[in-house]
Amino acid sequence: MRRALVLLAALASLLAGTTAPALATDRPLPLPQPVEPGPYAADPAGPYAAPPAPGSRAAAPEGPRGDPREEGARVFQGKAFDTCVAPSYDTMRAWTDSPYRGVGVYIGGRGRACPEQPNLDRRWVSDVSELGWRLLPLYVGSQAPCVHAERKRPYALDSDDPRRRGVREGRDAVAQARELGLAANSPVYLDMEAYDEDDAQCARTTLEFIQGWSSEVRRLDRIPGFYSSATSGVVHLERAREAGAPDLPDVVWFARWEGPASLHDEPALAPGAWQPHRRIHQYEGNVRRTYGGRTLLVDENMVDAPVAILR
Repeated sequence: MRRALVLLAALASLLAGTTAPALATDRPLPLPQPVEPGPYAADPAGPYAAPPAPGSRAAAPEGPRGDPREEGARVFQGKAFDTCVAPSYDTMRAWTDSPYRGVGVYIGGRGRACPEQPNLDRRWVSDVSELGWRLLPLYVGSQAPCVHAERKRPYALDSDDPRRRGVREGRDAVAQARELGLAANSPVYLDMEAYDEDDAQCARTTLEFIQGWSSEVRRLDRIPGFYSSATSGVVHLERAREAGAPDLPDVVWFARWEGPASLHDEPALAPGAWQPHRRIHQYEGNVRRTYGGRTLLVDENMVDAPVAILR
């Protein structure tokens, strides 16, 4: 019966002069409140427009490519917020009256700014997912030896086998994801705060850590992602990609707070790098937003990338 209804719907579409839609990215289930128009509402292409034609940089190795859905990922396109402590269920329910449909959650790591997460457990993950939220798991592990933020210096790497350290922390990141009920093909995003990428020794140590972390997360059937400043860690990662470095993350999450929310106009990245569905732009940070009578201090993101899959 269901098959017959699908065939009738397809026939009606043809008679109306339309065609069936292409495979769509996984979008959240409709929520009871309307979605507010984003900054690209007047532009049909918006931030998801195809990247510009490759320029002179396109001859470099393009790094991770291909549609991650073909390897089992679930992709979300839309706005997301992240905040230090996972909000309560009631707040997440109130925030269905918002333009966001994704949420970044800090699942672990010794450098996590808010280690106490009273709301974040397997039940919270399940309950907010049922509300239609898509989850972006973040892991704040060891930081670069030349990290800028003083509060992150206690977690700085040393040069004693940083790759092995990355492997250990990658294993821990996947363990934390499993504890929350996140299944294989879910992403985990490594949060690496801004550092001096022009310091050669620091850059080498940091890259080896990132490679070890990414290779272990990938070996354990998760998708390694990487968050950092567009003018710091992302520039460094792009240089590594252009040099043909192996074991790089599959998704890049770049923070650039000035200018519009755009996934394809980031000057630190070549047009073909980390495409398709492999980018997140954090376009605003430390802003207060109120929806449904609940106020949070958040960072705002435009997403076209993998999100968590529940067991």
